[in-house]
Amino acid sequence: MFLLALGLILLAFSFFSLKSREGLGKYKRTLIYIGFLLTLIGFLTSTIRQIEAGYVGVQVLFGKVQQNVLYEGLNFVNPFVEVKQMSIQTQNYTMSGHTDESSREQDDAIRVLSRDGLEVTIDLTVLYKIFPEQAPKIYREIGLNYQDKIIRPITRTGIRESATYYDAISLFSDKREEFEQKIREKIYDEFQKRGIILERLLVRNITLPQSVKESIERKITAVQEAQRMEYVLQKEKQEAERKRVEAQGVADAQRIINSGLSEKILQFEMIKVQKELVNSPNSKIIIIGGKQTAPFIIGDSK
Repeated sequence: MFLLALGLILLAFSFFSLKSREGLGKYKRTLIYIGFLLTLIGFLTSTIRQIEAGYVGVQVLFGKVQQNVLYEGLNFVNPFVEVKQMSIQTQNYTMSGHTDESSREQDDAIRVLSRDGLEVTIDLTVLYKIFPEQAPKIYREIGLNYQDKIIRPITRTGIRESATYYDAISLFSDKREEFEQKIREKIYDEFQKRGIILERLLVRNITLPQSVKESIERKITAVQEAQRMEYVLQKEKQEAERKRVEAQGVADAQRIINSGLSEKILQFEMIKVQKELVNSPNSKIIIIGGKQTAPFIIGDSK
């Protein structure tokens, strides 16, 4: 646009101000050629606009927003059109009590009242993007600062309304996913009406009042202690059962051995031992008692 304006000014100056051929007048033809060249270059550069990947262009002609959307790449437009680029990529807006995580440089956590009247602090991230074809509507009705005008207030309102259906402990434990889904249902349609797609809603952290946290910790400690004692008792029962089975096995073995032994078997085993002693290369003195007595070895020598 600058080159186009410069070329037109140079042409006007050459045609209307340089009447004589003295001074700059003798360069009139050259200045006219330069003016035409600048005008042509300026016109071409003003009619070709490049839109970056992940963006769309909104055309504004003399303050009026045009409905035609420019997509990524080179586009031919009216040279007098002003193009505003808007991102159609996934964006995130985080509301957190930690300033290094929050989209604002301050505590932006959401404080809500649960069904049981307790104040709960919630950190949350919203993932969203805009409908490309709705970009002109968003620019006209909301502007480029749609995060603060739409995303933040609608999300915070949806969270506060949804939290009233749950008590504090349920939000912190088993109802967390259900809570996320209810918030999504609250704000999804509101976003869509304004040309915004809600992709994900992530409840990052739920902080309960200190008194409730202490109560939960005591309950968890009690449950863990009960589970530990149950484990100890179960282990003792298993050990007692093991010992009982072991004792029963020993008793059964002794009973089987006693029932299988007889006088003839004992005599046979004694004869086998005596035979091995006789065949031994060492000399021994063996005293054999009565029929009920096993051999008694006095000593041996080599």
